[in-house]
Amino acid sequence: MRIERRFNGPPGSANGGITCGLLAAHLDADVVQVTLRKPPPLDTDLRVTDGQLYDGDVLVAEAVPGTVDVSPPPAIDVTTAAAASASYAGLVEHPFPTCFVCGTARSDGLRLTAGPINEGVVATPWTPQESSAVMVWAALDCPGGWSADVPGRPLVLGRMTCRIDALPQVGEPHVVQGWMVGGEGRKLHTGSALYDASGTVLAVAQATWITVA
Repeated sequence: MRIERRFNGPPGSANGGITCGLLAAHLDADVVQVTLRKPPPLDTDLRVTDGQLYDGDVLVAEAVPGTVDVSPPPAIDVTTAAAASASYAGLVEHPFPTCFVCGTARSDGLRLTAGPINEGVVATPWTPQESSAVMVWAALDCPGGWSADVPGRPLVLGRMTCRIDALPQVGEPHVVQGWMVGGEGRKLHTGSALYDASGTVLAVAQATWITVA
């Protein structure tokens, strides 16, 4: 397994959602939980053995069958999501502006700029240019993190569990919502969901984030 450099999250390491999605493809399960142990390296030949991802002898991540225990909030329309996106906190302060998924300094990324619609709930429109499970994992990654008031408190993905019921349609508008679930200490727990324009839930994820200095 190899993660292309363009799929970075924090500088010098891979986006968590991309990494989780790529590793999840090696597991035969409807719902997969991926735990990140080390920052995933870019442009490096990695080894997958029994759901475990290695960089040489170093364990980077591991995937196991999982369950998604969060319930998506009510669907919102694309127009409402677009209005929320205009208030994306990352437009003012972004810890990782070159992130493939949510970075403001990327013209070739997903540019999912999730802004608030309710306290602890954010949303962004998304028109996929590629319909794949990996891109769904990526799309469900960062919006969850932005529900946790990221500015001044950068977060990195620690664990993500995802269930994909259907893939999105290329070129069609969709909505991604992220929401806070809770937290303790340096850990924060979030949910995220992907909806089509009619409000049907296509995929749901839950994640644990780690606060970094």
